[in-house]
Amino acid sequence: MLVRNITLPDGRSGLDLLVQDGRIAALGPALSAPEGTPVVDGGGWLVSPPFVDAHFHMDATLSYGLPRINASGTLLEGIALWGELKPLLTQEALVERALQYCDWAVARGLLAIRSHVDVCDPRLLAVEALLEVKKRVAPYLDLQLVAFPQDGVLRSPGALANLERALDLGVDVVGGIPHFERTMADGAASVKLLCEIAARRGLRVDMHCDESDDPLSRHVETLAYETQRLGLQGRVTGSHLTSMHSMDNYYVSKLLPLMAEAGLHAVANPLINITLQGRHDSYPKRRGMTRVPELLAAGVNVGFGHDCVLDPWYSLGSGDMLDVAAMGLHVAQMTSQAGMRQCFDAVTVNNARILGLEGYGLEPGCRADFVLLQARSPAEAIRLRAQRLLVVRGGRVLSRMAPASAELSLPGRPVTVDFTLQRS
Repeated sequence: MLVRNITLPDGRSGLDLLVQDGRIAALGPALSAPEGTPVVDGGGWLVSPPFVDAHFHMDATLSYGLPRINASGTLLEGIALWGELKPLLTQEALVERALQYCDWAVARGLLAIRSHVDVCDPRLLAVEALLEVKKRVAPYLDLQLVAFPQDGVLRSPGALANLERALDLGVDVVGGIPHFERTMADGAASVKLLCEIAARRGLRVDMHCDESDDPLSRHVETLAYETQRLGLQGRVTGSHLTSMHSMDNYYVSKLLPLMAEAGLHAVANPLINITLQGRHDSYPKRRGMTRVPELLAAGVNVGFGHDCVLDPWYSLGSGDMLDVAAMGLHVAQMTSQAGMRQCFDAVTVNNARILGLEGYGLEPGCRADFVLLQARSPAEAIRLRAQRLLVVRGGRVLSRMAPASAELSLPGRPVTVDFTLQRS
């Protein structure tokens, strides 16, 4: 495949991209290709590496309304509702819903997902279902699974043994939820225990950490300490970190360099954080998303996750990581050109680093995985939730969308508009 006349996220334009043997063979102006190579007109549109979701719950996705709807909209009722749903789950239904979501993801150009999977059910039904889904989608989507003790690895009887069993079955990452343990001390003990399991097994760590409005929740500090103690730098992620929204600024000034020194990754979940946090507030209401600009400025790699789609915690969503980037941009007030580009990176390259994806990117030698977006820049892609004109994996087109446009009947005005900014 040869894609002519494209724009890259860094602003370079008028380039061609040549794919050979499933890899990017060349990138530059006016490239030639072997005779018979299919040629695609990129139209000057933006080519991006695929979208990546660093935090999702695929075992719960598309279950909205089962067995009932979260009436309060709170995190705790969502957890309770999930507990009601678990006994009713079947492997067939879990697989069917997950595969349907993966279809949506591919159509959105989302080709890599890290999904937490609950291990507190001794049947490990969801684990087995998502391992099957991982195998079935492997030709077109990278699915990375996290062993997630939803009810607390120390709080829930048998959760630790279940987590070890899930890892033995092939789950990729060690998860945790220290703020949901019975006490702060148990939370810290769970972080230590789970990081030691990951170090022993040579695995990555991704913990739901300080997903709370409590400014005194301190588990990310423990996570950073254990990361350094065990030599896990670059392999550990703290997800949510919403308590940082409410922490004292002086304490945060000490916490940020500790996280950076530990090589900790951070994942904010903008859509869900602003929906679930601040539920106990009157006014002003806290929005809860962690301190994204400050983390980035401190040298911490920050990604954005979708977290939930049509499940006990969130009644909306369609797998669109540009929607996630747009919400993160607004809540973090990252409206400068540089800030908007950082939000685009938070759903692409930053998340790829968190997952440790190999061969990801747009340089020669990288896997020929990319998305052709109906936009001229990352900021415009976010603004428009741009059409995914082509979604390509290993040089093979997985999905196409027609360009977005509207027909007008206005005297003296253009016949169509595509909502991109036209300058004379």
